[in-house]
Amino acid sequence: MRVHFDRDRMAAVRANHDKWWRGELDRPLTSITISDAYPAEPWPVPELSQETCADFSYSAEEVIDAMDHALGQREYLGDAFPIVHFSAFGPGSLAAFCGAKLDNSSGRVWFFPQKEMEIEEIHAQYDPDNIYVKRIKDLYRAGLEKWNGAVMMSMPDLGGVMDVAASLRGSENLLMDLYDAPEEVERLVAEIETAWYAAYDDFAQVLQPQNGYTDWSALLSSAPSYIPQCDFSYMISNPMFRQFVLSTLRKDTERLTNTIYHLDGVGELNHLDDILALPKLHAVQWQRGDGKKPAEAWLDVYRKIRAGGKEAWIVGEPESYLKVLSEIHGTPYYVQSMRKDRMELAERVLKAR
Repeated sequence: MRVHFDRDRMAAVRANHDKWWRGELDRPLTSITISDAYPAEPWPVPELSQETCADFSYSAEEVIDAMDHALGQREYLGDAFPIVHFSAFGPGSLAAFCGAKLDNSSGRVWFFPQKEMEIEEIHAQYDPDNIYVKRIKDLYRAGLEKWNGAVMMSMPDLGGVMDVAASLRGSENLLMDLYDAPEEVERLVAEIETAWYAAYDDFAQVLQPQNGYTDWSALLSSAPSYIPQCDFSYMISNPMFRQFVLSTLRKDTERLTNTIYHLDGVGELNHLDDILALPKLHAVQWQRGDGKKPAEAWLDVYRKIRAGGKEAWIVGEPESYLKVLSEIHGTPYYVQSMRKDRMELAERVLKAR
Protein backbone atom coordinates (compact mmCIF):
# COMPACT_ATOMS: atom_id res chain seq x y z
CA MET A 1 0.00 0.00 0.00
CA ARG A 2 1.45 3.38 -1.04
CA VAL A 3 -1.08 5.60 0.74
CA HIS A 4 0.42 7.66 3.56
CA PHE A 5 -2.42 7.05 6.01
CA ASP A 6 -3.65 4.31 8.35
CA ARG A 7 -6.77 3.06 10.11
CA ASP A 8 -5.98 4.83 13.41
CA ARG A 9 -5.65 8.19 11.71
CA MET A 10 -8.85 7.49 9.77
CA ALA A 11 -10.67 6.86 13.06
CA ALA A 12 -9.47 10.21 14.43
CA VAL A 13 -10.55 12.06 11.27
CA ARG A 14 -13.92 10.29 11.33
CA ALA A 15 -14.44 11.40 14.94
CA ASN A 16 -13.90 15.06 13.98
CA HIS A 17 -16.30 14.78 11.05
CA ASP A 18 -18.91 13.19 13.31
CA LYS A 19 -18.48 16.06 15.79
CA TRP A 20 -19.04 18.53 12.97
CA TRP A 21 -22.24 16.80 11.90
CA ARG A 22 -23.48 16.95 15.50
CA GLY A 23 -22.57 20.62 15.85
CA GLU A 24 -19.95 19.84 18.50
CA LEU A 25 -16.77 20.83 16.64
CA ASP A 26 -15.53 24.20 17.93
CA ARG A 27 -13.72 25.10 14.70
CA PRO A 28 -14.23 24.85 10.96
CA LEU A 29 -13.98 21.39 9.41
CA THR A 30 -11.05 21.91 7.06
CA SER A 31 -9.75 19.30 4.62
CA ILE A 32 -6.61 20.16 2.65
CA THR A 33 -4.95 17.67 0.32
CA ILE A 34 -1.46 18.38 -1.02
CA SER A 35 -1.62 16.83 -4.47
CA ASP A 36 2.12 16.61 -5.21
CA ALA A 37 3.58 15.86 -1.78
CA TYR A 38 5.45 12.76 -2.95
CA PRO A 39 7.18 11.98 -6.25
CA ALA A 40 5.01 10.79 -9.12
CA GLU A 41 6.03 7.76 -11.13
CA PRO A 42 4.62 6.43 -14.42
CA TRP A 43 1.89 3.84 -14.01
CA PRO A 44 0.59 1.55 -16.77
CA VAL A 45 -3.08 1.65 -15.75
CA PRO A 46 -5.08 4.93 -15.86
CA GLU A 47 -6.77 6.34 -12.78
CA LEU A 48 -10.51 5.90 -12.39
CA SER A 49 -12.22 8.96 -13.88
CA GLN A 50 -15.19 9.95 -16.00
CA GLU A 51 -12.96 9.45 -19.02
CA THR A 52 -12.04 5.86 -18.05
CA CYS A 53 -15.08 4.58 -16.12
CA ALA A 54 -16.48 2.62 -19.07
CA ASP A 55 -13.14 0.96 -19.86
CA PHE A 56 -13.44 -2.57 -18.51
CA SER A 57 -10.21 -3.80 -20.14
CA TYR A 58 -8.45 -3.59 -16.78
CA SER A 59 -9.43 -5.74 -13.82
CA ALA A 60 -10.89 -4.16 -10.70
CA GLU A 61 -7.66 -5.02 -8.87
CA GLU A 62 -5.55 -3.25 -11.51
CA VAL A 63 -7.69 -0.11 -11.27
CA ILE A 64 -7.45 -0.11 -7.47
CA ASP A 65 -3.67 -0.48 -7.72
CA ALA A 66 -3.66 2.57 -10.02
CA MET A 67 -5.70 4.53 -7.48
CA ASP A 68 -3.36 3.43 -4.69
CA HIS A 69 -0.45 4.75 -6.72
CA ALA A 70 -2.22 8.09 -7.27
CA LEU A 71 -3.28 8.46 -3.63
CA GLY A 72 0.26 7.73 -2.53
CA GLN A 73 1.44 10.99 -4.10
CA ARG A 74 -0.74 13.03 -1.75
CA GLU A 75 -0.52 14.32 1.80
CA TYR A 76 -3.66 14.77 3.88
CA LEU A 77 -3.80 17.76 6.22
CA GLY A 78 -6.33 18.80 8.82
CA ASP A 79 -9.53 16.81 8.44
CA ALA A 80 -8.65 15.37 5.00
CA PHE A 81 -8.39 11.68 4.29
CA PRO A 82 -7.65 9.51 1.24
CA ILE A 83 -10.77 8.93 -0.82
CA VAL A 84 -11.65 7.30 -4.14
CA HIS A 85 -14.44 9.28 -5.77
CA PHE A 86 -17.00 7.08 -7.51
CA SER A 87 -18.51 10.21 -8.99
CA ALA A 88 -16.17 9.02 -11.75
CA PHE A 89 -19.25 7.21 -13.08
CA GLY A 90 -20.92 10.55 -13.64
CA PRO A 91 -23.34 12.89 -11.87
CA GLY A 92 -26.76 11.28 -11.61
CA SER A 93 -25.47 7.77 -12.30
CA LEU A 94 -28.69 6.23 -10.97
CA ALA A 95 -30.07 6.92 -14.45
CA ALA A 96 -27.59 4.40 -15.91
CA PHE A 97 -28.40 1.93 -13.13
CA CYS A 98 -32.05 2.19 -14.26
CA GLY A 99 -31.27 1.62 -17.92
CA ALA A 100 -30.22 4.99 -19.40
CA LYS A 101 -27.25 5.19 -21.76
CA LEU A 102 -23.93 6.26 -20.18
CA ASP A 103 -21.93 8.24 -22.74
CA ASN A 104 -18.39 9.35 -21.85
CA SER A 105 -17.13 9.79 -25.42
CA SER A 106 -16.40 13.46 -24.69
CA GLY A 107 -14.31 12.60 -21.64
CA ARG A 108 -17.20 13.60 -19.39
CA VAL A 109 -20.15 11.39 -18.48
CA TRP A 110 -23.64 12.24 -19.72
CA PHE A 111 -26.80 10.18 -19.55
CA PHE A 112 -29.41 9.82 -22.28
CA PRO A 113 -32.58 7.77 -22.73
CA GLN A 114 -32.00 4.55 -24.66
CA LYS A 115 -34.90 5.73 -26.80
CA GLU A 116 -37.35 8.60 -26.53
CA MET A 117 -40.61 7.56 -24.91
CA GLU A 118 -43.65 9.32 -23.57
CA ILE A 119 -43.56 9.73 -19.82
CA GLU A 120 -46.37 7.19 -19.42
CA GLU A 121 -44.07 4.55 -20.91
CA ILE A 122 -41.10 5.25 -18.63
CA HIS A 123 -40.65 3.13 -15.50
CA ALA A 124 -37.62 3.40 -13.25
CA GLN A 125 -36.26 0.35 -11.47
CA TYR A 126 -32.79 -0.16 -10.02
CA ASP A 127 -30.99 -3.06 -11.66
CA PRO A 128 -28.40 -4.66 -9.32
CA ASP A 129 -27.06 -6.61 -12.30
CA ASN A 130 -26.41 -3.51 -14.42
CA ILE A 131 -22.88 -3.62 -15.85
CA TYR A 132 -21.85 -0.38 -14.10
CA VAL A 133 -23.33 -1.48 -10.79
CA LYS A 134 -21.39 -4.74 -10.97
CA ARG A 135 -18.21 -2.90 -11.92
CA ILE A 136 -18.52 -0.49 -8.99
CA LYS A 137 -19.11 -3.32 -6.54
CA ASP A 138 -16.12 -5.23 -7.93
CA LEU A 139 -13.99 -2.11 -7.40
CA TYR A 140 -15.34 -1.75 -3.87
CA ARG A 141 -14.41 -5.32 -3.00
CA ALA A 142 -10.92 -4.91 -4.46
CA GLY A 143 -10.45 -1.66 -2.52
CA LEU A 144 -11.59 -3.20 0.75
CA GLU A 145 -9.06 -5.97 0.22
CA LYS A 146 -6.30 -3.50 -0.67
CA TRP A 147 -6.76 -0.84 1.98
CA ASN A 148 -8.60 -2.47 4.89
CA GLY A 149 -10.27 0.82 5.84
CA ALA A 150 -7.24 3.12 5.43
CA VAL A 151 -8.87 4.63 2.31
CA MET A 152 -12.54 5.55 2.01
CA MET A 153 -14.45 4.74 -1.14
CA SER A 154 -17.39 6.98 -1.87
CA MET A 155 -20.92 6.27 -2.91
CA PRO A 156 -21.56 6.89 -6.61
CA ASP A 157 -23.06 10.28 -7.43
CA LEU A 158 -26.62 8.92 -7.69
CA GLY A 159 -28.04 12.37 -8.41
CA GLY A 160 -31.24 14.12 -7.48
CA VAL A 161 -34.52 12.37 -8.23
CA MET A 162 -35.75 14.98 -10.70
CA ASP A 163 -32.31 15.10 -12.31
CA VAL A 164 -32.54 11.36 -12.93
CA ALA A 165 -36.06 11.82 -14.31
CA ALA A 166 -34.66 14.41 -16.72
CA SER A 167 -32.02 11.91 -17.90
CA LEU A 168 -34.67 9.27 -18.52
CA ARG A 169 -37.17 11.60 -20.22
CA GLY A 170 -35.08 14.51 -21.51
CA SER A 171 -35.08 17.88 -19.76
CA GLU A 172 -37.26 19.75 -22.26
CA ASN A 173 -39.80 16.96 -22.33
CA LEU A 174 -39.89 16.78 -18.55
CA LEU A 175 -40.45 20.52 -18.29
CA MET A 176 -43.51 20.19 -20.53
CA ASP A 177 -44.70 17.17 -18.51
CA LEU A 178 -44.87 19.33 -15.38
CA TYR A 179 -47.76 21.13 -17.07
CA ASP A 180 -49.23 18.41 -19.28
CA ALA A 181 -48.89 15.27 -17.14
CA PRO A 182 -48.17 16.22 -13.51
CA GLU A 183 -49.63 12.95 -12.18
CA GLU A 184 -47.24 10.97 -14.36
CA VAL A 185 -44.31 13.07 -13.16
CA GLU A 186 -45.27 12.35 -9.56
CA ARG A 187 -45.58 8.65 -10.37
CA LEU A 188 -42.12 8.58 -11.99
CA VAL A 189 -40.63 10.55 -9.08
CA ALA A 190 -41.97 7.94 -6.65
CA GLU A 191 -40.42 5.13 -8.71
CA ILE A 192 -37.05 6.89 -8.82
CA GLU A 193 -37.16 7.49 -5.06
CA THR A 194 -37.60 3.74 -4.56
CA ALA A 195 -34.78 3.00 -7.01
CA TRP A 196 -32.53 5.59 -5.33
CA TYR A 197 -32.71 3.91 -1.95
CA ALA A 198 -32.43 0.44 -3.45
CA ALA A 199 -29.14 1.57 -5.01
CA TYR A 200 -27.94 3.36 -1.86
CA ASP A 201 -28.65 0.33 0.34
CA ASP A 202 -27.07 -2.06 -2.16
CA PHE A 203 -23.80 -0.12 -2.35
CA ALA A 204 -23.78 0.56 1.40
CA GLN A 205 -24.02 -3.15 2.08
CA VAL A 206 -20.86 -3.83 0.08
CA LEU A 207 -19.05 -0.89 1.72
CA GLN A 208 -20.09 -1.81 5.26
CA PRO A 209 -16.60 -3.10 6.25
CA GLN A 210 -15.04 0.34 5.75
CA ASN A 211 -17.06 1.65 8.73
CA GLY A 212 -18.15 4.95 7.28
CA TYR A 213 -20.01 6.78 4.54
CA THR A 214 -18.70 9.39 2.15
CA ASP A 215 -19.54 10.81 -1.28
CA TRP A 216 -18.33 13.46 -3.69
CA SER A 217 -18.39 16.03 -0.89
CA ALA A 218 -15.45 14.27 0.83
CA LEU A 219 -17.41 14.60 4.07
CA LEU A 220 -17.09 11.54 6.27
CA SER A 221 -19.83 10.14 8.50
CA SER A 222 -20.21 7.11 10.75
CA ALA A 223 -23.94 7.13 9.99
CA PRO A 224 -25.73 7.12 6.61
CA SER A 225 -25.17 10.43 4.84
CA TYR A 226 -25.52 12.02 1.42
CA ILE A 227 -25.99 15.24 -0.57
CA PRO A 228 -29.63 15.84 -1.53
CA GLN A 229 -29.88 17.97 -4.63
CA CYS A 230 -32.04 18.99 -7.55
CA ASP A 231 -30.12 20.76 -10.29
CA PHE A 232 -33.30 20.58 -12.40
CA SER A 233 -34.90 23.04 -9.97
CA TYR A 234 -32.82 25.81 -11.56
CA MET A 235 -35.40 25.79 -14.36
CA ILE A 236 -38.66 25.66 -12.39
CA SER A 237 -40.74 28.01 -10.27
CA ASN A 238 -40.95 27.85 -6.50
CA PRO A 239 -44.54 26.46 -6.55
CA MET A 240 -43.35 23.66 -8.84
CA PHE A 241 -40.37 23.04 -6.57
CA ARG A 242 -42.79 22.59 -3.68
CA GLN A 243 -45.01 20.29 -5.70
CA PHE A 244 -42.44 18.02 -7.32
CA VAL A 245 -39.18 18.29 -5.35
CA LEU A 246 -39.61 19.28 -1.72
CA SER A 247 -41.24 16.05 -0.58
CA THR A 248 -38.27 14.02 -1.82
CA LEU A 249 -35.83 16.29 -0.03
CA ARG A 250 -37.79 15.98 3.19
CA LYS A 251 -37.71 12.20 2.93
CA ASP A 252 -33.96 12.27 2.31
CA THR A 253 -33.27 14.37 5.39
CA GLU A 254 -35.49 12.13 7.51
CA ARG A 255 -34.13 8.81 6.27
CA LEU A 256 -30.43 9.73 6.16
CA THR A 257 -28.76 10.75 9.42
CA ASN A 258 -26.50 13.45 7.95
CA THR A 259 -27.36 15.57 4.90
CA ILE A 260 -25.98 18.64 3.15
CA TYR A 261 -27.91 20.26 0.29
CA HIS A 262 -26.12 21.07 -2.97
CA LEU A 263 -27.48 24.49 -3.96
CA ASP A 264 -26.23 24.86 -7.52
CA GLY A 265 -26.45 28.26 -9.17
CA VAL A 266 -28.39 31.49 -8.86
CA GLY A 267 -31.53 29.90 -10.31
CA GLU A 268 -31.85 27.78 -7.18
CA LEU A 269 -31.69 30.70 -4.73
CA ASN A 270 -35.43 31.08 -5.25
CA HIS A 271 -35.87 27.82 -3.32
CA LEU A 272 -33.47 28.53 -0.43
CA ASP A 273 -36.17 29.44 2.09
CA ASP A 274 -37.90 26.10 1.56
CA ILE A 275 -34.60 24.24 1.81
CA LEU A 276 -33.64 25.98 5.04
CA ALA A 277 -37.05 25.09 6.49
CA LEU A 278 -36.20 21.36 6.34
CA PRO A 279 -35.74 20.69 10.06
CA LYS A 280 -33.35 17.75 9.74
CA LEU A 281 -31.08 19.21 7.05
CA HIS A 282 -27.64 19.88 8.51
CA ALA A 283 -25.91 22.14 6.02
CA VAL A 284 -25.97 23.82 2.61
CA GLN A 285 -23.29 23.99 -0.05
CA TRP A 286 -23.61 27.19 -2.08
CA GLN A 287 -22.15 26.55 -5.54
CA ARG A 288 -22.41 29.89 -7.31
CA GLY A 289 -21.58 28.54 -10.78
CA ASP A 290 -18.97 29.16 -13.46
CA GLY A 291 -18.19 32.75 -14.31
CA LYS A 292 -19.83 34.17 -11.19
CA LYS A 293 -18.19 36.49 -8.66
CA PRO A 294 -15.98 34.86 -6.00
CA ALA A 295 -17.31 33.45 -2.75
CA GLU A 296 -16.83 36.66 -0.75
CA ALA A 297 -19.32 38.42 -3.07
CA TRP A 298 -22.08 36.14 -1.76
CA LEU A 299 -21.94 36.93 1.95
CA ASP A 300 -25.70 37.54 1.99
CA VAL A 301 -26.28 33.93 0.94
CA TYR A 302 -23.91 32.55 3.58
CA ARG A 303 -25.49 34.75 6.23
CA LYS A 304 -28.94 33.54 5.24
CA ILE A 305 -27.81 29.93 5.51
CA ARG A 306 -26.37 30.56 8.97
CA ALA A 307 -29.48 32.53 10.06
CA GLY A 308 -31.56 29.53 8.94
CA GLY A 309 -29.77 27.39 11.49
CA LYS A 310 -27.68 25.45 8.96
CA GLU A 311 -23.94 25.15 8.63
CA ALA A 312 -22.27 26.20 5.37
CA TRP A 313 -19.93 24.48 2.95
CA ILE A 314 -17.82 27.29 1.49
CA VAL A 315 -16.68 26.76 -2.11
CA GLY A 316 -13.87 28.87 -3.53
CA GLU A 317 -10.16 29.57 -3.63
CA PRO A 318 -8.38 29.61 -0.26
CA GLU A 319 -8.09 33.40 -0.24
CA SER A 320 -11.86 33.68 -0.79
CA TYR A 321 -12.56 31.15 1.95
CA LEU A 322 -10.53 33.19 4.45
CA LYS A 323 -12.45 36.35 3.54
CA VAL A 324 -15.84 34.64 3.94
CA LEU A 325 -14.83 33.02 7.23
CA SER A 326 -13.74 36.37 8.66
CA GLU A 327 -17.26 37.71 8.01
CA ILE A 328 -19.56 34.82 8.89
CA HIS A 329 -17.43 32.98 11.47
CA GLY A 330 -19.12 29.79 12.66
CA THR A 331 -17.77 26.32 11.85
CA PRO A 332 -18.16 25.90 8.08
CA TYR A 333 -16.79 23.07 5.97
CA TYR A 334 -14.01 23.72 3.50
CA VAL A 335 -12.23 21.23 1.24
CA GLN A 336 -9.44 22.03 -1.20
CA SER A 337 -6.62 20.39 -3.13
CA MET A 338 -3.43 22.43 -3.25
CA ARG A 339 0.14 22.03 -4.46
CA LYS A 340 3.05 21.96 -2.03
CA ASP A 341 4.35 25.33 -3.27
CA ARG A 342 1.26 26.83 -1.57
CA MET A 343 1.95 25.16 1.78
CA GLU A 344 2.15 28.48 3.62
CA LEU A 345 -1.36 29.36 2.44
CA ALA A 346 -2.58 25.86 3.33
CA GLU A 347 -1.33 26.35 6.88
CA ARG A 348 -3.15 29.70 7.11
CA VAL A 349 -6.38 28.01 6.05
CA LEU A 350 -5.95 25.24 8.59
CA LYS A 351 -5.30 27.71 11.43
CA ALA A 352 -8.20 30.04 10.54
CA ARG A 353 -11.05 30.29 13.05
